[in-house]
Amino acid sequence: MIILASASPRRSELLRNASIPFRVKPAHVPESPNPGEAPLAYTKRLARDKARAIQPQFPECFVLGADTIVVSDEHLLEKPQDAEDAVRMLRLLSDRTHQVLTGVCLIEPGGKVEDVRYETTNVTFSPMSDAEIRSYVATGEPMDKAGAYGIQGVASRWASKIEGCYFNIVGLPIPLVYRVLREHGAI
Repeated sequence: MIILASASPRRSELLRNASIPFRVKPAHVPESPNPGEAPLAYTKRLARDKARAIQPQFPECFVLGADTIVVSDEHLLEKPQDAEDAVRMLRLLSDRTHQVLTGVCLIEPGGKVEDVRYETTNVTFSPMSDAEIRSYVATGEPMDKAGAYGIQGVASRWASKIEGCYFNIVGLPIPLVYRVLREHGAI
């Protein structure tokens, strides 16, 4: 059995769509970077922390943790705190390329083996007017998403170029996850 240490409905949907059997047990760990921690190290650490937080409750299962962040010009963009924070983030993304990083951690039954990997996808947004940004934020869609946007929703209209795994932008790089699960005998 695979336990997904995440409350993200998008991650659950991606796993279901890929016919990967799992159960959900959200991990509640502090999500803030350590002083001087690079974005990649941060997202990998959070994925590991989430998996480790749940593993003792399911010692006979595989536990999958994941964390997704957006980085634009060295700015770490997680979930927005409020509407104005979402507007700020979207302004940073307008008319430029940013990176979506997802750390993934699989812990084997017994907890002795941890495999931590990551995926990076480059996303280019076309220019967005301030009115478009504010209208988008008013939909509420950006509020629970890293970088303040959902590529699978309204924000798709501004994603002019994607280099890498689309599913990574949604929140879970399914090809990478499938490969890791297969390598460890989870599926």
